[in-house]
Amino acid sequence: MLCNQCPRKCNTDRQNGSYGFCGTPNTFLIARIAPHLWEEPSISGKNGSGTVFFGGCNLHCVFCQNRTISHTAQGKSYTAEELTAAILHLRESGVHNINLVTPSHYTLQLIPVLKKIKPRLGIPVVWNSSGYESTETLRLLEGLVDIYLPDFKYCSAKLSAEYSAAPDYYPIALAALREMLRQTGTPMTDPATGLLRRGTVVRHLVLPGCRKDSIKLLHTLAKEFGTNAFLLSLMCQYTPEFAADCPHKNLHRRLTSFEYQSVLDEATSLGFHGYTQDASSATSAFTPDFSNGNSH
Repeated sequence: MLCNQCPRKCNTDRQNGSYGFCGTPNTFLIARIAPHLWEEPSISGKNGSGTVFFGGCNLHCVFCQNRTISHTAQGKSYTAEELTAAILHLRESGVHNINLVTPSHYTLQLIPVLKKIKPRLGIPVVWNSSGYESTETLRLLEGLVDIYLPDFKYCSAKLSAEYSAAPDYYPIALAALREMLRQTGTPMTDPATGLLRRGTVVRHLVLPGCRKDSIKLLHTLAKEFGTNAFLLSLMCQYTPEFAADCPHKNLHRRLTSFEYQSVLDEATSLGFHGYTQDASSATSAFTPDFSNGNSH
């Protein structure tokens, strides 16, 4: 079957060794399976989020902190049966959820896995993506995903073209978010633990030199969806070392406190609720170590 499951619509036969933009075969490439403590508090909790990092990506962001596995599709090959067993084993470690990280290019392959494990999990499934998703494909996940955790990176087509090779990012991500919200509804947390049980958390990373685009994006999201339909995670963790070889000079420096605070002030004035970061988050120390393979 030819692969057209993401907005790239590469029309390649991954089952017979033809790779599309994501650079991945039909079998799962998994770079890391392990608890992760550095997600939003309502997702990580005390025991961590059960992350499954997939190799490859349908965006090639020039500043990607996971570039060692996303740009060159690194990871150990898993069959569907092996991945099912690994996820169930991870669940037994006491994690609060199963967090599928950069899974978009494996959506159709993951659906049978999710259908098999969902009745046995007893914890939420998190879909942690770039936001660059096909709405047609997302509809197939209804009932299988409890929490959507998408990025919403840009308003500007110029920025999304230059930084992520996706000039159509904004309209695609907007339609994808609308579908995610349709599926999950208003965020619901466990009153006893504060853990998110269902809903959508939208992540936005403020980039150096791009605060005006961030502010425009916040206004657009408020207009389209209001400020209570999802939780906003406004991030300042940009780390320039991951963009050292890119031609955009503004990405060679750290985000200033003024840039982040101005976007945060706008989010507050608009009435968004969710999560913020302090400057100490802007370090590669929080990027998972993929060099040792899988840990579960």
